Amino acid sequence: MMKLKICGMKYPENIQQVAALAPDFMGFIFYKDSKRYIEKLNAEDLSELPENIARVGVFVNQDVIEVVQIALQFKLDLIQLHGSEPVNYIVAMKQQLKGSNIKFIKAFGLGEQFDFSILSQYEEAVDYFLFDTQTPGHGGSGKVFNWALLEKYTLELPYFLSGGIGLESTEALKQINDKRLFAIDVNSKFETAPGKKDIDKLKEFKIKL
Repeated sequence: MMKLKICGMKYPENIQQVAALAPDFMGFIFYKDSKRYIEKLNAEDLSELPENIARVGVFVNQDVIEVVQIALQFKLDLIQLHGSEPVNYIVAMKQQLKGSNIKFIKAFGLGEQFDFSILSQYEEAVDYFLFDTQTPGHGGSGKVFNWALLEKYTLELPYFLSGGIGLESTEALKQINDKRLFAIDVNSKFETAPGKKDIDKLKEFKIKL
């Protein structure tokens, strides 16, 4: 059974509505140039989230100490790095978070020319990869990449699949026979506005998945 991550949440009432659907992960974007940046959302707004929904913070090339402070303030379960963060950046952050149980996701935008060999250096440093559509805007494009590219992925680390996944994707998702596919990550295709999720569409997606 594939797990579900609903990303790009920013409105307290909508967050509670989505929480009622019991996704496995909920993502919050702390990158200020994103249309789904959390803006006025604060740690108190997440205080009533059920414990069985893991909180994921999404960051792009941000200062290590800033990310650590946010992770602790918002009680994040996972940190998703969606920029060009090198391995030593992740090692430094893990050192700062020593003693916590925070896990790490490293995101990569996949295009036809993507060099899969670069992933091996991250294999020991992170818990999951996330494969998204290659765009200049660090995700949220609403576009699907060519999933056949995943055949070039040879490592054992589990991954999140992202990039333009919508209601129309459910049958194709069922055809992916890969035990490393850990979770489906949805965002823009389930919105009425950036950061505001369509609850009916998400319900339907969960039923079909």
